[in-house]
Amino acid sequence: MSGIRIKNLRKSFGTYTALHGIDLQVPNGTLLALLGPSGCGKSTTLQLLAGFEAPTEGEIWADDVLLSSARGVLPPEKRGISLVFQNYAVWPHKTVAENVAFGLAIRRLPKAEIAERLDRTLRTVRLEALRDRYPSELSGGQQQRVALARALAVEPRILLLDEPLSNLDAHLREEMRFEIRQVHDLLGLTTVYVTHDQSEALVTADRIAVMKSGHLQQLGSPEDIFERPSNAFVATFIGANNELAGTSEGNGAIRVGGHVLTAPDRSGAAHGGTVSLCVRPSQVRLFGADQAPDAEGCNVLSGTVQRSAYLGEYRDVLVDLGSGRTLRAFIPPAQSFAPGSVVTALLPIGSCQILGPAA
Repeated sequence: MSGIRIKNLRKSFGTYTALHGIDLQVPNGTLLALLGPSGCGKSTTLQLLAGFEAPTEGEIWADDVLLSSARGVLPPEKRGISLVFQNYAVWPHKTVAENVAFGLAIRRLPKAEIAERLDRTLRTVRLEALRDRYPSELSGGQQQRVALARALAVEPRILLLDEPLSNLDAHLREEMRFEIRQVHDLLGLTTVYVTHDQSEALVTADRIAVMKSGHLQQLGSPEDIFERPSNAFVATFIGANNELAGTSEGNGAIRVGGHVLTAPDRSGAAHGGTVSLCVRPSQVRLFGADQAPDAEGCNVLSGTVQRSAYLGEYRDVLVDLGSGRTLRAFIPPAQSFAPGSVVTALLPIGSCQILGPAA
């Protein structure tokens, strides 16, 4: 196993710059999720880690070994890195066992060692009973486990996962998130996991690197990213979040239209600077026009219900605040507001944050 150091990594394709000087450290044994929307640079970073692309500037290190720089790139086959693709890439004419053992066979390992590694790896991913089946006889989740087992069998120092669950249905994705985390806990392998799905990142990762337009927005634990986002982009990308844009009034205050709202200020913006008040829908409370809520410790806004959706465990309500602004609230299912209802929204100050724009 190896730790990873990425120093001032920059990658350009002609006039287009995909990465703008990324700095990252992945301690030995850590599972890092590279998270962000399409085009943010996460897959480019993975390609550079795998050795399929050369950086325009910067360096990639595995412990004390220089893997990549603008001066040269260590070939992929000499890096001790395994890559699992999103499309499985298993051979349809080979059995599970033959697929998993393929990398061991081309390394010309002794038959006894191949057999021992094969058995151990199949146990790790719970495929022992399926070893003689062909991919056409497997579910999508089982085929993805075959691809994972093949990558693990060669005992890499670093494992790269390129959106490995994107081709699975929702139920299998949820199941495989926990399986990948379980395998990581069992092996302790340094892993970089590329995904655009924030739920996958939160479930699987020790650390999350949120990216946007080739820039690193925040690096931290899942709890840090979710509860203490560095800017409004991170807040809205990680889970549902309301973003009310306005200007800083200083001293923990923001002007949103005709309202001055208060919240812990983490923006670092000067008075008059562009900021946003962010609050999660699960923290917003709604009251009808005939109710007199206790608003102590809360920001208070009024609006009209635009839509209400019953989702079993909660109702998802969208409130029109006027001037093109809306507020989303997740409320108890016993509460019900018809579209057109006038409501008062309470935003607990301690649950709000004033954040700046993306870097």
